[in-house]
Amino acid sequence: MSTLVLALAAGAVIGLALGALGGGGSVLAVPALIYLLGFTPVAATTASLVIVAVTSATAMSVHARDGNVRWGTGLLFAAAGIGPAMLGGALAGRVPAAVLTAAFAMVAGAAALRMLRGRPSAVDTAVPVRSGRAAAAGAGLGAVTGVGGGFLAVPALVNVLGMRMRYAVGTSLLVITVNSLAALAMRTGTADGLDWAVIGPFAGAAILGAWDGKRLATKVSGHTLQRVFALALLAVAAFMLIDTAA
Repeated sequence: MSTLVLALAAGAVIGLALGALGGGGSVLAVPALIYLLGFTPVAATTASLVIVAVTSATAMSVHARDGNVRWGTGLLFAAAGIGPAMLGGALAGRVPAAVLTAAFAMVAGAAALRMLRGRPSAVDTAVPVRSGRAAAAGAGLGAVTGVGGGFLAVPALVNVLGMRMRYAVGTSLLVITVNSLAALAMRTGTADGLDWAVIGPFAGAAILGAWDGKRLATKVSGHTLQRVFALALLAVAAFMLIDTAA
């Protein structure tokens, strides 16, 4: 199978996840870039930030049209995460490839288990959100977004801030866009050697997939989507850990 076809297929799946779930872009993009397209772990994390940033921004605009982005909470959450995201992005370029891959897999596995145990929130977003809590959660998320952990945004918004799933999905896309751009700003030096002939089609397919993901999210319950995504995360995490140990 040609590299272009693989890039398009992987991009479509990742865009679908972002559009439907408001997360999962990096945690799926990094393994795809490494194992399907031959990127190094460092190059893969940098490329994934580019892909996720443009795809999340596109998907966010679609969710915003339906009123599913909570701008105040999202911007506070994102602002608190900018510094940690930039630090995480800078450190990721200096971590050994095996360590980065293993850490990424463990974070993915932990998030998947938490999602499988979690239940959709019944709390209305009209309930005031404490600024301190939102800032603390945003800072923690920003740190892991710098190395591809933006998929934790929805669990954080739902479990920490009590946001309903449909609002958490849209708001998380705002948070991921801001944090991905912040992390990418600290890794401009590592972007020089990236294969843009692969990243371009990958990102284009992801953007189109995000539109389909948004439509899917309106037809399938948030709990069902969450469980399917969590199982996929567990499979990816297990594969990466086995590959690292080999």
